Amino acid sequence: MTQTHQHTLHHGESGHHPDHDHGSHHERSDGGQAEILDLDAEVLAEHIASITAWLPLKSEPRHIVDLGCGTGAGTFALLERFPGAHVTAVDTSAGHLQLLREKACARGVEGRVRAVQADLDTTQWPDLGTPDLVWASASMHHMANPDRALRSVRELLAPGGLFAVVELAGFPRFLPAHAPESRPGLEERAHAATDSFHAEHVPHRGADWGPMLTAAGFTVEDERTITVNIEGERSQSIGRYAYGSLQRIRGVAAPALSPEDLAALNELLDTNSPNSLLRREDLTVRTERTVWAARRA
Repeated sequence: MTQTHQHTLHHGESGHHPDHDHGSHHERSDGGQAEILDLDAEVLAEHIASITAWLPLKSEPRHIVDLGCGTGAGTFALLERFPGAHVTAVDTSAGHLQLLREKACARGVEGRVRAVQADLDTTQWPDLGTPDLVWASASMHHMANPDRALRSVRELLAPGGLFAVVELAGFPRFLPAHAPESRPGLEERAHAATDSFHAEHVPHRGADWGPMLTAAGFTVEDERTITVNIEGERSQSIGRYAYGSLQRIRGVAAPALSPEDLAALNELLDTNSPNSLLRREDLTVRTERTVWAARRA
């Protein structure tokens, strides 16, 4: 998954949730989700690259499956890291897969990518070959039945193959604690207002995948948590990323926010306001990303 989400808060994924929905059955009509996934990939690119470089592989993978690929953040990072590999990119969204195909053509790697539209919440997965590496970024927590999905991945993998599960620890934060000046702490209150929504609709968000991987027959070889803290001045896209993300969160949080908080949030999202997020120079991207590397014995 690409990595961020939506559930109706979605990141667009927001009318969704701010996490990306990639592999599961909730199809979104939200065009904003693709933009959020692309911004997520751009802003967090070096972190994705560091994870692909860290994977405890015994040999260079030849066939990789990217489960819940979104618009291709992981797919293209893996193609770059493993120049001899082919990637089967799987997602429930035809729109995301079309964007991924267009990017593959633009980068000249279309011969190394096969896009497969599939609902990974079904019991019968399409034939995805026998990969020696399966990558699932910000997609496993969207599965309706994660234990079944993990067993399906184990059956899919070649013996000795590696499964990399990458998850964000919640949604990124962007504003300093004292912001906005009229309502300090607004961002944390907006996140808190979405907690019950996520508990109901995305119960596996923030889960510890280690015990579940072990129960599904994997050997967890390593786990690491990467702290993400990217200063806003490093990238023009951070303002757009913050804007799209908080817009999504607003869709879910609005009913639970005080009128004063909602007004302050609306002002941050008003592109004509002098206080718009897009005009702030104090934004950072703060989150954690955890990766589990699990081997099929």
